[in-house]
Amino acid sequence: MPAAVFSLAFAAFAIGTTEFVIVGLLPDIGRAFGISVSTAGLLVSFYALAITVGTPVVSALTARLPRRALLLALMAFFTLCNLAAGLSTAFPALLAIRIVMAVAHGVFFGLGTTVAMSLVPPDKSGRAVAIMVSGLTVAMVTGVPGGTWLGDLMSWRLPFLAVAAMGALATIGLWRLLPALAAQRSAGTVLSQLALLKSRALMPLYAIAALGMGATFAVFTYLSPLLIHTTGFRSEGVSVGLMVFGLGSVVGTIGGGRLSDRYGPKLSMNIALGGIAASVAALWLTAHHPALVLVNMFVWGAFAFAVPPIMQETVVLVARREAPEAVGTAAGS
Repeated sequence: MPAAVFSLAFAAFAIGTTEFVIVGLLPDIGRAFGISVSTAGLLVSFYALAITVGTPVVSALTARLPRRALLLALMAFFTLCNLAAGLSTAFPALLAIRIVMAVAHGVFFGLGTTVAMSLVPPDKSGRAVAIMVSGLTVAMVTGVPGGTWLGDLMSWRLPFLAVAAMGALATIGLWRLLPALAAQRSAGTVLSQLALLKSRALMPLYAIAALGMGATFAVFTYLSPLLIHTTGFRSEGVSVGLMVFGLGSVVGTIGGGRLSDRYGPKLSMNIALGGIAASVAALWLTAHHPALVLVNMFVWGAFAFAVPPIMQETVVLVARREAPEAVGTAAGS
């Protein structure tokens, strides 16, 4: 596997840490700004909304730019956003920073997926995507619980500053390892890029991904208060729970890519979505039993994070057939 794929994975690690570490920091952020945990939860829900709404537009607007330069610019911007988040003094400012950061996240992942697939033979594309996305899932195992512990020990600001440092390292790694990557040969117009989002072949895929991952993050956003107030964990236990979820997500990411390569995306996606539904239901039924909660969190993480590599590869393959000039927009949506 080319080293450039692993540089993309490290960038994904930094992005994944800042995306998910916020879950363990919500109580501290709420206290710092004098707001409720549910209001602080907007930092998660608005982040997801910004990815959904902003990514297709920005992906279309930047489709004609050289891909290497765009990836570097996105990672540098992401780094600055984390630095600003760690220094923010008002909740509205922090929320605004998270929103623009989310758009950079979405565009980076969409573009990074197509780049990772272009660096390997077609029969290894699923594994290349899985390796890149595994950076995000490794963040769930180490970055998120570590950041939660660090925030609980010192300040909620420190994890953001640490991610800014990681982002700087990731930018350097991409600059050193990524080969020259031209813009798409026939990027089309912005309108033609956005028109792809109405594709009958792609819209069902987007809907499936939104519902499947939406179910996961609707619960995951408030996992910290659930584990503390219902399961009876202390703050240190939340970090353990997040680490267990992250271990499952690593298994799911690697397994999802291999399943998709071997059995095709349709069967693999059905298994993953069914597993999400079953594990979330089991979490609700066992919320008062700490050991069972941890088991369910591992299984839930595995099924939930099998979805992204399966979905990303499927969307790129469909977009290449439907409209090759808009692959980046499709993958980033």
